[in-house]
Amino acid sequence: MSKLAAFDHLLLQYQTLNYHQNPALKQRLHEVQAWMKARIAETHKEFFALPENQLMAQYFLNRLYGGPDFEAIAQQIERLLKYAHKAESLLPENAIKTGTKSVSLAVLATQLDEQVAEQLLKDYPLETPLTDEIMRQTLVKLDQGDVRYEQLQLLDELGLTLDKYMRSTMMYAAFKMCKGIATKYQFEPMYDFIQEGFAAMKPMKSAATFIKTFTAKEREIIEKVHAGHPNPFRD
Repeated sequence: MSKLAAFDHLLLQYQTLNYHQNPALKQRLHEVQAWMKARIAETHKEFFALPENQLMAQYFLNRLYGGPDFEAIAQQIERLLKYAHKAESLLPENAIKTGTKSVSLAVLATQLDEQVAEQLLKDYPLETPLTDEIMRQTLVKLDQGDVRYEQLQLLDELGLTLDKYMRSTMMYAAFKMCKGIATKYQFEPMYDFIQEGFAAMKPMKSAATFIKTFTAKEREIIEKVHAGHPNPFRD
């Protein structure tokens, strides 16, 4: 079986999301994602502002979370699969494993947020601005608690994987050697995606520690949402 088979499966999951064929849902999804990112940035602003965390915080919000920017990465993955044989011979296996986990999380985040967007379209006119209370009620109605906890567990596992593989000097050297090939075959966005990950990790002692601190707070918020807390996002 191809080492890239998991990417094929993830790409199919992403391409079959409903918003690709529904402009109203796409708009609402992007609004949900923007609200989620703004809420995360506000919740963790002091932690994210620490000098050693700033690059990883931006990478996490803009690259790993999902959102409109992920479309370009999905297109790159689709092209990558066409060159699967060559890619497998060039990319370190550990890089493929790490990339699979990262993409899996981005797809899962999009799936969950699409469910939120679909529920919002059922309950409110499209032009209704999103508020904390609307989002709280929608999340309670959808009862995504268990799968959101699962999402955080997968994120914790990614942190361990990043520390295990992405701090390897040999792996980074092998990755840098791929730059010419990436340019030749027009995979610069994918290369940049990975390169930014390396750069984000450089100031940090541990990606796993960063992510565990983040997920601990997020678990508290999920618990508050489903415990009926009136303002789970800001208190």
